This record gives sequence, structure tokens and C-alpha cells, in this order.
Amino acid sequence: MIGNLRLGMRCAAAAAWLLLAPACAPKDARTEIVLQRFFGECGATYGGKTDVAAAEGECGIMTTLVNRFNAENPDIRVKVNTVAWPGYDQLSAQLAAGDPPDIVTMHQSAISDYAARRLIEPMDATLRQAGVDVAGFTPAARQGVTKQGRIWGLPMDNWAMLFHVNTALFAQAGLMRGGEAILPTSPDELLAQARQFKARTGKPYLIQSEANETAAYARNLYTYLMGQGAVIFPDAKHIRLDTPEARRVVALFRTLNQEGLSTRNQDYSAATASFIRGDGGVYLVGTWMIGDFEKEARTPGQPLYRSYAVYPYPQLYARDAEFVDGHAWVLPVRAHTPAQRRALVRLLKYMADNDFEWSRTGHLPAYASIIASRRFQDLPHRRDLARLTVIGSPLPSYVQRQFAIQDIVGDELASAISGAKPTDQALADAERRVDDLLFNLL
Repeated sequence: MIGNLRLGMRCAAAAAWLLLAPACAPKDARTEIVLQRFFGECGATYGGKTDVAAAEGECGIMTTLVNRFNAENPDIRVKVNTVAWPGYDQLSAQLAAGDPPDIVTMHQSAISDYAARRLIEPMDATLRQAGVDVAGFTPAARQGVTKQGRIWGLPMDNWAMLFHVNTALFAQAGLMRGGEAILPTSPDELLAQARQFKARTGKPYLIQSEANETAAYARNLYTYLMGQGAVIFPDAKHIRLDTPEARRVVALFRTLNQEGLSTRNQDYSAATASFIRGDGGVYLVGTWMIGDFEKEARTPGQPLYRSYAVYPYPQLYARDAEFVDGHAWVLPVRAHTPAQRRALVRLLKYMADNDFEWSRTGHLPAYASIIASRRFQDLPHRRDLARLTVIGSPLPSYVQRQFAIQDIVGDELASAISGAKPTDQALADAERRVDDLLFNLL
């Protein structure tokens, strides 16, 4: 009886110690900062890896970059919160609750929304403290993070829509010369080449993701309006789309659609698969796909094997111009300890110093020195794309709600190009809807 009592007392004491043990465990002395990002989740593949040079793709490179920073800075813990793309609903909820992350990935086109409401910090002084020379940014990157005359983010890259080309099919169509694709120099020439391509290959010239990616229509329109020197946003409250310049662009893509010179009704996944299978000549999609397509081009037996090239959009009008966006690191407004501020400055410096590694995703680096470097120029296709950092332009810095505007414009253009609406009505409706959106902003 007494033995059982003593045994029970010992068990109770042990249980009490187990309950108290966590409270007595040594406290983590590292300075913690929370980094919130999109770019997907790949912890199963890259969760413990720190060899950035061996990583591939947006998720892999970003994950190993953060892993290596933590390994090289044992006094800091960067805690990563991965959100579904693009993550702005979650960020807005965190800001409303007064508990945002310390540093966030943000599209440069979204910075205006948060800067106008002072929900993120201007970063001029912070970047100086980190030793980041903003004069070294490419013209496109500097435009992307400059709002109201101040710098609001550390640019990571610029991205743009591109002409991804199946060179084997271009050769079959008689559209190769000296190992290079022959690209059109006018709308009429584009249509002539597209007709020649279809006649000789039996396949559409263009592959487009239309079913769930109407934003691409807006990006195409912005590029070719810029090429005509059109003023798209005359001020912060108006868009100008009911114009001859916009009608020319719509007419071009409507003809491509009507004549079967482009794929129809494919979503993003289907269009990507079509290009990989060799079902068309040119896929209109962004810089982020270069790595995936280059991998296909290095794989014997694949339709793209030794048959892939990529270029900026061809110049069809008087100006060589292209709409670009980009990614940046921004700092939501919140209280920080001095140690956290030092940790953020160190992290920003680290990300700036490793921008070349990020550029291996296919996105264009944010620094002119990297563009000019041999290691960047030696990456596949980069010599053809480098000029985008000079000719590329974002929308004016005063334009807010660019994501919402892109959806509106893309939706109306899809209606016009498919024939569901007359072009004049679609452009007028897009202009009215965007003006209403901008008018009602605070």
C-alpha cells in the first residue's frame, strides 16, 4: 500500500516537472523577423537546403536564399510565412489587425495602393543604411519602386510578357534566318507571318491563355499603346482607352482570333502544355517560364529539344516599348525593436547582394551592374532580353488599383477580341468602369 502511494507521488512529481519544463527551457535569443512571400511552397524539396546556386525556380531559389541567410546569421531568425499568390487580401487583413509581417514581397504595381495610405514605409533612408545605392537600379526597376518622388521598396526584378518561340516550327514555316527567328515589324507583317505559319505547319501561330488569364490582354494592350506613344492614364482619376490607338490593337488580336491564327479558350495550364507539346509557334507568357522551357529544350526527345528561343515583344509601331512590372521587398508600417531594425537592414543588404541568383528565375535583375555582368549575359537568352530594362516602363506611379484595373481591361478586351461585344462598346465600357473605380478612391 505504502509502495503504491510512493510510486504515485513519484509519478505525479514527474508529470509536474514535464509541465514546467517548457517554461524553464532556455529562451531563443535570436532576433526574429517575419518575412511574408508568395512564389509557392517547396519545403519538401528545398526546406533544409542552403546551396542557392543549385536551386531552380522561384520557390526553390527564394527558399534557399532565406535558408542560407539564417545559416550565415545565427543571431537572426527569419520566420517565413508563405501566402497564396498574390497575398494582398491576407496582408490587408494583417494591417487592419495591427499585426503585419516585418517584410513582404509585393508587385511594384501594387506599391502605389499601400504607399498612398502610408501602410508601408518609405525606404530611402533604410536602403542608405543598408548600403544599397539606388542609382545602381535599372531604369525600369527604379521607376517601379518610386512613388511620389520617394523609394518605397527594394526592387527584386522586372518581369514582362515575352515571345516564347518554337524554332523548329518557325523553321518549318520559313521564319528563321541565320539561326534567329524572324519577328514581325508591323501589325500587317505579324498577320502575314501568322498566316504563312499556319499554312505551312497546320498549327496556330500564337498560343494564348485566355480562359482564366484575361490580364494578359491588358498587358498586351499596354505594351502596344506605349509603342504608339499613347497616353494611357492622363491623370490619377482617368484612363484613356476609347481611342484609335486602342482600336488598332484590338483589331489585330481580333483578326488573329477570327482566322484561327491563335489558340482559343485555353486556360493557363492548357496553354503552357500546348507550347511544351509543340502545338503552336509563339506562346505569349512572362519571364517566369524561361527556366521551365529551357529545361525542356535541354531534354532529348521533347518537342522543344534544341528548339526554343525567347524575345521581347516585337516592335510593331513607332516606339520600341514594353509594359513591365516587377517584384520588390517592402516594409509594412509597424513597431520594431532596434535589434529588429538592424536585422531588416542586414536582410535587405543580403537580398540586394544576391539579386543575380534571383535573376536565374528568368526575371530581369534590378541592378544595371548585373545586367552588364558576364555571368548574367552567359545565362540562356539573357542577351536578347536585357534591353527590356531600358525600354520597359510600368504604368505611371500615381495609378492606384492596378490589379483591379488590369482585370477590368482584360475582361472587356476578351469580350471585344472574341466578338462577344463590338470593339467600340468594349473600350468605352472599360474606360467607364475604370474611371468609376478611380473616382471613388479616397
